[in-house]
Amino acid sequence: MSDPRAARLAELIVGYSLELQPGKVLRVDAAEPGIPLAVELYRAALRAGAHAYVEVELERLNELLIKEGSGDQLDFVPPAAEIEVDRLDAIATIWSEGNTRALGEAPPERQQRLMAAERKLITRRWGRIAKGELRWCGALFPSQAHAQDAGMSLAEYERFVYRACHVEEDGDAVGHWQATRDELARRAEQLRDVRELRIVGPDTDLRVAVEGRSWDAADGRYNLPDGEVYTSPLEGETEGEIAFAFPALFQGREIDGIRLRFEEGRVVDAEARSGGDFLDAVLDLDEGARRLGEVAFGLNYEIDRFTNNTLFDEKIGGTMHVALGASFKELGGTNDSALHWDMVCDLREDGEVFADDELIWKAGRFIAA
Repeated sequence: MSDPRAARLAELIVGYSLELQPGKVLRVDAAEPGIPLAVELYRAALRAGAHAYVEVELERLNELLIKEGSGDQLDFVPPAAEIEVDRLDAIATIWSEGNTRALGEAPPERQQRLMAAERKLITRRWGRIAKGELRWCGALFPSQAHAQDAGMSLAEYERFVYRACHVEEDGDAVGHWQATRDELARRAEQLRDVRELRIVGPDTDLRVAVEGRSWDAADGRYNLPDGEVYTSPLEGETEGEIAFAFPALFQGREIDGIRLRFEEGRVVDAEARSGGDFLDAVLDLDEGARRLGEVAFGLNYEIDRFTNNTLFDEKIGGTMHVALGASFKELGGTNDSALHWDMVCDLREDGEVFADDELIWKAGRFIAA
C-alpha cells in the first residue's frame, strides 16, 4: 500500500520543482530504500504526459569499487552516463540509503579519487542546469537508516520529513513553496549590494567578501525540503576562523569538531576532534578544495533540529553554512573543484552577522523584517 504523503511529495517534485511538461524525458535515480518514492515519481510523470524511467543503484557497488578496483577503474566514467546527461530534460534524485556509513572505513585517498571522477558528470549536469536545458531536484525518502541517524523512530522521522516538505497533510504545498520563493527572493535582494559579511559566534570570527556576487533563493527548485539564500564568495578574500558545533557529514564519513582558519581565501589550518585524516585528504583533493564555494543563511524554521543529514541540516532556521570547493558559476563564482562540502555553523543562541559592519542578524534571525 502506497503512502499518500510520498505520492504528494512526488506530485510536488514533478509539478513544482521540475515543471515537467508533456513529452519531456525524466530519469529517476534511487537506491533500493528509495524505490517507493521512485514509483510515485514515475506515476506522477506519467500523469504529466512525460516519458519517465528509473535507474536503481545497488548500494554496495561503490563500496566494492573503492575496496577492490584499480586506479583506472576508480577513474572510469561510463560513456552512456555522459550521453544521458546531455539528452535528459529532467532528473529526480532520491537520497535514501540502507547504510549511511557504508564508506566509513574506505581509504580516504581512494574515496578522493572516486569523487574526482564522479565530479565530471556533476559538472556537466550543472552546466546544463545553468543554461536552462535541464531541470533537477533531489529529495529524501525516509528510511530506517536515516531515522536512526536522526535519533528518531521511523514513524517520527517520516512525519519530520514530510512536514518539512509540506506534504504531511493534504493541502496546497505548491502555494506554500511559491510563498517561500517570494520571501526568500526578498531576502536575497536585501543582500545584493553587500560587500562583506562578518560571521561571529562561538570560536568563530570570519570575514567573507561577496561584493559583486549574486544571491539566489533556494526555494524548492533543486531540493525538497528547501529554505536558504546563498552566494559564492570572492575566492581570495576569506579571512579568519570558523568552528562547527555540528558534525560535518560527507561520503559516509562523520567528522566532528571541525575548526578552519582562512588566510587570503585558503584554509591554512584545519583540525577536528575526530576524522582529521579524512578532513586533510579532502582538503588536498585539488587546488579549489581549500577555498569557499558557498556561504548561506539557513531560513527554514520548521527544521529545528540536527538530524545528521545535510539536506535538512543546512536549512535549519537560524544557522549558516559554508561549503568548501566548487562555487556557483551562475552567481559569479570562479572556484573549480571536485568538492562541494557543506558545513553548518549554529548561530541560534550566540551568533551575529554583520553586513559591511552593520548588524543584520542576531541569534539566528534577521533584524530587519
